[in-house]
Amino acid sequence: MIDFSAITSKHHIHFIGIGGISMSGLAEIMHDRGHTVTGSDMKTSATVKHLESLGIEVFPTHSSSNITNGIDLVVYTAAVHDDNPELIAARAHKIPTLVRAEFLGALMKTYDYPICVSGTHGKTTTTSMLSEILMDAGLNPTITVGGMLKSIQGNIRLGGSEYFVTEACEYCDSFLNFFPKIGVILNIEEDHMDYFKDIHQIRGSFTNFGKLIPWDGFLAINGHIDHIKELTNDMICKVETFGLDEGFDWYAKNIHLNEKACASFDVYYKGQHKGHINLHVPGMHNVLNCLSVCAVCHFLKIDINQVNLGLTLFTGPDQRFEIKGNIHGVTIVDDYAHHPTEIAATLKVAEDYPHNRLFVVFQPHTYTRTKAFLDDFAKVLSSVDCLIVTDIYAAREKNPGDIHAQDIINKIHKTEQTAVYISDFGEIADYLLEHCVPGDLIITMGAGNVNQIADILLGN
Repeated sequence: MIDFSAITSKHHIHFIGIGGISMSGLAEIMHDRGHTVTGSDMKTSATVKHLESLGIEVFPTHSSSNITNGIDLVVYTAAVHDDNPELIAARAHKIPTLVRAEFLGALMKTYDYPICVSGTHGKTTTTSMLSEILMDAGLNPTITVGGMLKSIQGNIRLGGSEYFVTEACEYCDSFLNFFPKIGVILNIEEDHMDYFKDIHQIRGSFTNFGKLIPWDGFLAINGHIDHIKELTNDMICKVETFGLDEGFDWYAKNIHLNEKACASFDVYYKGQHKGHINLHVPGMHNVLNCLSVCAVCHFLKIDINQVNLGLTLFTGPDQRFEIKGNIHGVTIVDDYAHHPTEIAATLKVAEDYPHNRLFVVFQPHTYTRTKAFLDDFAKVLSSVDCLIVTDIYAAREKNPGDIHAQDIINKIHKTEQTAVYISDFGEIADYLLEHCVPGDLIITMGAGNVNQIADILLGN
């Protein structure tokens, strides 16, 4: 167990990979607390520029020279390997080092109500939903979210209360370093198969996450998860389920979708009608996300009417069915979906969204995920009118040479669907401009940099 008192006594904290969505937030929190903060990142970005505007020094390369004798603690991500020159230098100088998840977990110990949102899908949207409600209710939470939230103009909010809201990612068992008082498990599916060996190991990790919550804490868990009792039997906290069936603690009835595929519904708790919710984010999957939020808010004694009020202006974080613009009568949407289940949810939203033909530009994310779910990707993407697949976004991985984006196309070509592989983003934009007509819908889809195509189309 990490002793946070040792961290709070430090004066200079260095973050390797400070420009990352989570690392930048942690760096900003520590800077706000009066620590000297430095970092390094190989990429210049708006996030890096923001940190620099706060007075945080960011080095543009990873170099041992960045690790000076005055540094008291080095924080790094799971993507940083043992051969990183800064990590090597820190260890050589016997400077304490913590992986990001350990640091985040230790930070939670300084709050009375750390709220951790976990699940294979939906973490960013649900964390954002909950954050909006807590802010609107005047609870002044500190927030770290894995996406850009318009209402806080970024991915971090520095609050002044005992509430801390964050995502809890299962990759490399990161969330097992956390100290949640309140937890959410949105869903459990196979993913991150470069770390997990099978679904049984994944379920075990989520079980262990739930066991971290103390006896006076709370867990909201999706009741549709298979064999849920196997997960929750040994948990000591209060556990409540949510879902679309009346057998769960929290459920929705009288669900209606408007012309933009946004749901309105009645919320029930243990058979009692609690109130009505109007969502301004599209998709049935967001009904489930919202029910988990209702459960957490009920535990925090936040009225359901306040929940609905807090969601009034919530249209979702960036890259979650984000409407980027319109060109020549063609609507352009960007979405973060990179797992077959996420893609299916996004395509369901698109199905309910007004359009003629659907064009999807899909960028597979990581080689291991593409290989593990090759048949699933081909199956779920076979329903779109025109599919363009571009190169696999490597992220943290090296190319093993046994999987290629073209492999998805080869599977797709067994259907009547139009499916093409194009590597260059400029050529993809040209293809879309040539083939799309007014009324069509374009979705750029993936967790890499495929969103740049929308900017090319719109001339941004």
